[in-house]
Amino acid sequence: MGAGHSARRDSFDANGEVNFDHFQILRAIGKGSFGKVCIVQKKDTKKMFAMKYMNKQMCVKKDAIHNVMREVEIMKTLDHPFLVNLWFTFQDEEDMFVVVDLLLGGDLRYHMQQDILFSEEQVKLYICEIGLALGYLRKKNIVHRDIKPDNILLDEGGHVHITDFNIATVLHTGELATSMSGTKPYMAPEVFSCASNECLGYSFPVDWWSLGVTAYELLKSRRPYEIHSATHLHEIKILFSSTKPHFSSSLDENLRDLLKQLLEVDPDNRISSLSRLKHHPLMADMNFDKIYNKEIKPAFVPSKDHLNCDPTYELEEMIIETKPLHKKKKRLAKQNSRRSGELMSQSSEEMDETQKHLMKLNDDFEAYNRERRYSENENTKLENVKQEDVVTS
Repeated sequence: MGAGHSARRDSFDANGEVNFDHFQILRAIGKGSFGKVCIVQKKDTKKMFAMKYMNKQMCVKKDAIHNVMREVEIMKTLDHPFLVNLWFTFQDEEDMFVVVDLLLGGDLRYHMQQDILFSEEQVKLYICEIGLALGYLRKKNIVHRDIKPDNILLDEGGHVHITDFNIATVLHTGELATSMSGTKPYMAPEVFSCASNECLGYSFPVDWWSLGVTAYELLKSRRPYEIHSATHLHEIKILFSSTKPHFSSSLDENLRDLLKQLLEVDPDNRISSLSRLKHHPLMADMNFDKIYNKEIKPAFVPSKDHLNCDPTYELEEMIIETKPLHKKKKRLAKQNSRRSGELMSQSSEEMDETQKHLMKLNDDFEAYNRERRYSENENTKLENVKQEDVVTS
């Protein structure tokens, strides 16, 4: 995938708006419902990123535009060492592009499938790092709603980063979420109760329940409750009321207690804040400032000898994909004149609903550039220092 593209020298304006031409496409590493994820390198800075691209027509057909736009708007507000942070957004005729931190360590699901055994100390550090991220999201009024091993990526040093804000929501003071959103085996009891009209709604504690399920699964290689995508709501309700997760006596006593408090069915009694996590006896020897600064080395560090993901994504892009990314420029150049001619000849009444949605999407999907924001902040700081020097002199 990358070979043909890297051999070509595309011209681009390094000072202009960031677009597809600013990146060298290296290889595909993942895929979702509406597009794929590639490793890319920004040509001017040589910095590596992950670039997710989503087909506009597919998003419109599957009524996913609202989720995409909400995810991008949420990510624009976030900046944390244990999240996958947004850097750029832009679009062309076919796709919307979202460029984020590149995490080469793979997700926790991948490593579980490779039969990696996670130690108690390692899981304890993961709980701390994810807890710091959840505490930050709480301050931003954001509920992630899909914490699970698949959505926790590792960097090259082995530290965790939460990804995928596709179903995240913003809850202001006094507000509750009500939709049945998430992945069933990791969803908190109150989400199911809400779906059965047995409660008014749910809030931030749902993410801490999901953290508890994830931590349990990392330690035991199975989840605390036998819940699957096809499990009926009635069965799930019976499970929560009649079954207690098994906690091996071989586990550290404080770790067992923490897991029990994360997996508390009643959200009011659940550990669901960074403050309560920090004050748990298990955390007595943990320095959260050092954890935040990534000064505590994880026991498990992903292999650097290979890409920690399924290699078939690359083969699919080269062999199966009907609109490969590395041939995009040539393809769009052929389509541009035909498309513009068609649109010019149509009145707004004649356009079908898909075209109308696409045109609105073109207007609504705004470009974003975190690099520029950082640069502007640094310039502001420099100007403030200069002004202070003038006043002092």
